[in-house]
Amino acid sequence: MKTLLKIASYLALLLTIVPPLMYFKSMISLDSSHLYMTIGMFLWFGTAPFWINKKKEDQPKEL
Repeated sequence: MKTLLKIASYLALLLTIVPPLMYFKSMISLDSSHLYMTIGMFLWFGTAPFWINKKKEDQPKEL
């Protein structure tokens, strides 16, 4: 499950980085760029908090 969350998070990051570059090269419209970046933002904030800064299960808990 954690692996799927990581994959989805990295895809979300690509959705926020690639569209502005595509718009800069006139490959997509500004509206499309905004749409893809918004989808990437929601996907990132929906998946990343579940795996970032989580301790491994076999590590002992600190007091």
